[in-house]
Amino acid sequence: MAKISAGLLVYRRRGGAIEVFLVHPGGPFWAKKDEGAWSIPKGEIAEGEDALACAKREFREETGQAIEGDFRPLGEIRQAGGKVVLAWAVAGDPDPARITSNTFEMEWPPRTGRTQSFPEVDRAAWFPLEEAMRRINKGQAKFLERLRQQV
Repeated sequence: MAKISAGLLVYRRRGGAIEVFLVHPGGPFWAKKDEGAWSIPKGEIAEGEDALACAKREFREETGQAIEGDFRPLGEIRQAGGKVVLAWAVAGDPDPARITSNTFEMEWPPRTGRTQSFPEVDRAAWFPLEEAMRRINKGQAKFLERLRQQV
C-alpha cells in the first residue's frame, strides 16, 4: 500500500506574478541537489488523521510557522516512488529566513555506526511559478499547474 502524504502549496502575488513557497529537504543526500529537489512542505498522514489537518501540522513542523486562510484542494498526485501526495493551495507570506524545522536521525556517514541529526528542511524560498517548475520535485509539478489554473 502506498504511503499518503499531505501538504500545502503557499502562494502570493508580487508585481502581478504568482510566487510559491517551497522547501529544500535536509540531510546529506539532498545537500548538493537543487533543480528537481524542492518540495511543498508535506508529510505522512497518521492513521485516522484528517488530511488537511496533517498538511497544516507538517507545514508548522517543517517551517516553524503556522498558516491559516482559505485552503483550496489541488487534488492528489503519485510521485515516481509511489507515494501519493494530497495538496491544498493557500495564500500566505511565510518568511523563509525564519524557518525552523523538526529533525530526523540517520547513520552518517554510512556504515560507521555513528548517528547524526539533520533538519527535515534545510532552507525555504519564494520562487516565481516558472522557476518553481524547474526546482520542484517533478512529481509535484502538477500542483503548480493546478494552482495556475485556479488563481
